[in-house]
Amino acid sequence: MWKWLHPYAKTENAYQLCKTLQPYFWGVAVVALVVGTIWGLAFAPQDYQQGDSFRIIYIHVPSAILSMSTYVAMAVAALVGMVWQWRTAFMAMIAMAPIGAVMTFIALFTGAAWGKPMWGAWWVWDARLTSELILLFLYLGVIALYSAFEDKQQAGKAAGVMALVGVVNVPIIHYSVEWWNTLHQGATISKFDKPSIAPEMLWPLLLNLLGFAAFIAAVTVMRLRNEIVRREIQRPWVVELAQQELGGRNAV
Repeated sequence: MWKWLHPYAKTENAYQLCKTLQPYFWGVAVVALVVGTIWGLAFAPQDYQQGDSFRIIYIHVPSAILSMSTYVAMAVAALVGMVWQWRTAFMAMIAMAPIGAVMTFIALFTGAAWGKPMWGAWWVWDARLTSELILLFLYLGVIALYSAFEDKQQAGKAAGVMALVGVVNVPIIHYSVEWWNTLHQGATISKFDKPSIAPEMLWPLLLNLLGFAAFIAAVTVMRLRNEIVRREIQRPWVVELAQQELGGRNAV
């Protein structure tokens, strides 16, 4: 099942794939986020209990879900890098880490802003909030550990181990509302058979979830391209690529 990935262990192929996918990811991100955000903020009905304050859900929920999903993707990239010794996998891992950290911060910030009117406090040591904060520290730890090594192959392995160990926190975040008595509400959109949210509120939320996911993918491939060029700067294909880019600018 991994055979289709093998060609992208080569940095040049990975770079070209990123270049191909990037405009599609940006297109989906822009369309989904514009439509979903306008629909959710301007046209979705008020919540019968929370009024308009519930509309923060269109930022908070996608960022919270994707903060966990991005960490899992980062851990998978770390596993691939360690098992098959793919440099591109470690590059993908570190390309995702800052984006995941930003998503986690957004989830925590919007959660605090939502919690103030609902709970009467900006922060409580709720099980989900605390485990989400730990996720932010894990992202920052992976970034710091990777930056601490001059040998980036060794840096990838060290940071990859930390990413794999930290992935145990993801199910803790997801199931914390079921395992412990917390203030945080339970699942809403994940109960597809009977979601706890009206369809006219659900659809813009799903659009924003798609838009955030596409945005993360777009920024990841952009960062991965930059990381590949930085790491392979002496390779002939990178030198040729730079000459082509310079020639194109001079022609303009």
